[in-house]
Amino acid sequence: MDSLLEKLQLEDLEDDQRALAECIGMEAYRKLVENYAGSSIYICKPDRIAVSVRDNMIRADFNGYNYSELRKKYSLSESTIRRITSSVLTAAKAAPLPGQISLFDKADKAEP
Repeated sequence: MDSLLEKLQLEDLEDDQRALAECIGMEAYRKLVENYAGSSIYICKPDRIAVSVRDNMIRADFNGYNYSELRKKYSLSESTIRRITSSVLTAAKAAPLPGQISLFDKADKAEP
C-alpha cells in the first residue's frame, strides 16, 4: 500500500482532498494520510495558537514587578497579566536563594 501512496498524484485526488494537498504539498499530504487516515483531526484557529505564543512572550518579559508595563505592552488587563505570570511567580518564590542549601542536599564531606 505504501508504494501506491508514493505514486499518488494531485490529479488522483477529489476536490476537497486536492485542495488540502495543494495547501500543504503532496509530501505533507501523504504523511497526513499515513498518520491520520480515517480519523477526524482538529486544526486550531490562528488566534488560539497566537494566544499561546503571546502568553509565553509575557512570561519571558515578566520580572516579578512589571505588571503595569506588560499590561500596556500587550493591551491586556492587569488581572490577565497576573494570571498568565502566576506560574512564573510561584516557581520564583519556591526557588532557593543564591547560595542557600537545601536540607536534602548531600554534603560534600561527612561531618565528624
